[in-house]
Amino acid sequence: MNPVYRKRLFMHRVGMALSVAAMSIGLIALLWILATLLIKGFSAINLNMFLVDTPAAGTEGGGLRNAIVGSLLMVGVATFVSTPIGILAGTYLAEYGEESKLAQLTRFVTDVMLSAPSIVIGMFVWALYVDTAKHFSGYAGSLALALIAIPVVVRTTDNMLKLVPNSLLEAAYALGAPRWKVALTIRLRAVKAGVVTGVLLAVARITGETAPLLFTALNNQFFSADMNRAMASLPAVMNQFAMSPFDNWRDLAWGGALLVTFSVLALNILSRTVFAQKAPK
Repeated sequence: MNPVYRKRLFMHRVGMALSVAAMSIGLIALLWILATLLIKGFSAINLNMFLVDTPAAGTEGGGLRNAIVGSLLMVGVATFVSTPIGILAGTYLAEYGEESKLAQLTRFVTDVMLSAPSIVIGMFVWALYVDTAKHFSGYAGSLALALIAIPVVVRTTDNMLKLVPNSLLEAAYALGAPRWKVALTIRLRAVKAGVVTGVLLAVARITGETAPLLFTALNNQFFSADMNRAMASLPAVMNQFAMSPFDNWRDLAWGGALLVTFSVLALNILSRTVFAQKAPK
């Protein structure tokens, strides 16, 4: 066998062995975490978790109803705010990104926000909203989550719109359609599945955020649907209960962790399914 070929084959095998070993270590750690979460999380799941509010310190039982409702409300409002802003901003970047300095600045700011730690965004909203209003609130939490979700939707929309064939756009222009109409009714419609995927991924991203909510919505032991007051959320309750000395609080933390994990998993599966089935060819 050629010595050069033998050396390359040896290096290839070494590289493959190291890659498989690294993958195995990662999978073992992941399976270990998932197994622990499933075992302890499922044991804490019961009907009271969805029907009873979080318990006071030292009391038995309790549930996560107020935290579940609070998370749904804040994530829902954040999604309602971030989706149109993100889609319109992404469309603007795709259409005018190479012609406008404002578009280039917008893309730069979007990239910075994508990499910014969520706790920094939480502190920003605290200084901008909470400190001014002199109270924590669900609206402040939704604002922080929306600021995290918007860059994800913007970049996904921008990237997906760039995949539309130029021939499709030229055909629309040849028929006399104005640029704004081509962008909204032709270009955006062609990649609607990819845009929906970006929105779902943004929702999955903000569902488990804890740090920004600690600075904005804080927490609330009691049930409240008033977005103008401090509001409980699953990530914040999990953070509090996981470090507590009470067994039932730690059990509820495991149950909440399982709910958040399955919610994010379901959103990721849904986004991939939608993208795989409806993406344009």
